[in-house]
Amino acid sequence: MSIGRIDLNLIKVFDAVYEDRNLLRAGKRLNLSQSAVSHALTRLREVVGDELFVRTSKGMVPTARSAAMADGLRDSLRRIEATLGVEPFDPGKSTCRFAVAANDHLTAVMVAELSRLMAVEAPGIDLVVRPSTRLDLAEQIDVGKIDIAVGIFAQVPSRLSARTLMTQGEMIVMRKGHPASRRKLALRDLARYRLVTVSVGGQEEGAVGGFILERGLARQAEMFDRHALEEALSAEGLAPRYRTTVPHSLAIPALLRGSDMLSIMPSSLARSLAGAGELLVREPPYPTALSTFRAVWHSRNDHDPAQVWLQESIARVAQQVA
Repeated sequence: MSIGRIDLNLIKVFDAVYEDRNLLRAGKRLNLSQSAVSHALTRLREVVGDELFVRTSKGMVPTARSAAMADGLRDSLRRIEATLGVEPFDPGKSTCRFAVAANDHLTAVMVAELSRLMAVEAPGIDLVVRPSTRLDLAEQIDVGKIDIAVGIFAQVPSRLSARTLMTQGEMIVMRKGHPASRRKLALRDLARYRLVTVSVGGQEEGAVGGFILERGLARQAEMFDRHALEEALSAEGLAPRYRTTVPHSLAIPALLRGSDMLSIMPSSLARSLAGAGELLVREPPYPTALSTFRAVWHSRNDHDPAQVWLQESIARVAQQVA
């Protein structure tokens, strides 16, 4: 293959189709018609000698050769853009789309604020929120389907970059009128009253020590410090009573309403739920460690102006809700 036969625009089309898996969406991203995208792919297929993508009911599925090429080509494009500086990023004029991975807690307390910020500073940008609880999170970052993941990560591989967003503790949430609300919450209350907890993966999903490890990225599987709770109760000869475990934190208000159950969750979510007026928030009667929330993205985007703007915007929002 002669490098002289390669048109850089063909590489940009390949990159867009690989990420979107759809000719129409890729064309909108590049300001090209669907037929122009299809024609560019045909030219690239002739040069490479491979189909690159196979049309299916689920979209354009990359071939093995395509998957092997994707990371290297995307990285090369970003390096060229950063080196030449030919595409300055103006959020007020941009019409790009960002994909952010977050659990429902962070979607409620952070993404809503991010959306409001974008409405003012970047009205043409679209935001897609995908669940950070998906088991292929690291892979989705690797292939560019997710721009930034936000959460609690115990381990981040060297190919990814990370930034601390905020640290916060935990709070106990209960319904108004709960028997324990009439006095200071005691440790024995955490054994007496059953608990509602949030877990997005247990040992059956490969969780170890409350974290799920995939492709070098360890993400938190539970939304509270189980070890701290059980250690504190064990010292008093007590044990927690886990009544209900759910995969979504926003189901908690309905579960607490009309029951004497308690729930342990990050302080920002607790304050948000209590703000609706139905729930009360109390300090835990035992020591808990602060949790560090981080943004994680692929290192190839370290110098991409659009990605840097997104990183900074998320950091600004995190400081508001911390």
